[in-house]
Amino acid sequence: QVQLVESGGGLEQTGGSLRLSCIASGRTFSTLDMAWFRQAPGKEREFVAAISWGGGRLYYAESVKGRFTISRDNAKNTVYLQMNSLKPEDTAVYYCAADQHNHWYRITAAGAMDYWGKGTLVTVSS
Repeated sequence: QVQLVESGGGLEQTGGSLRLSCIASGRTFSTLDMAWFRQAPGKEREFVAAISWGGGRLYYAESVKGRFTISRDNAKNTVYLQMNSLKPEDTAVYYCAADQHNHWYRITAAGAMDYWGKGTLVTVSS
């Protein structure tokens, strides 16, 4: 089992920045591919960004490419999402997720994730 706890959400103005953190416990973090997803009100959960277990592979949704950066610190069991140039359409609950099977080819699929955090709310005002 893996427990994931997100933090860092809040209210920010358009153009501002936030950094989300997700700390993992219960399993060797360094073996897990990690991802961020988000869900806006009335919409389906969507993929945001992913990082492989060793940090060597990164992948981003087109909507956040160039603005968001995913990173990880395996010594701290933590994955981060640095969000810059925020837009109102970035408003959502952001979820951290873990894939223990390392199926990178499915990393954008919410159904492929094995563990989820409870989410942290990001609100971007216009």
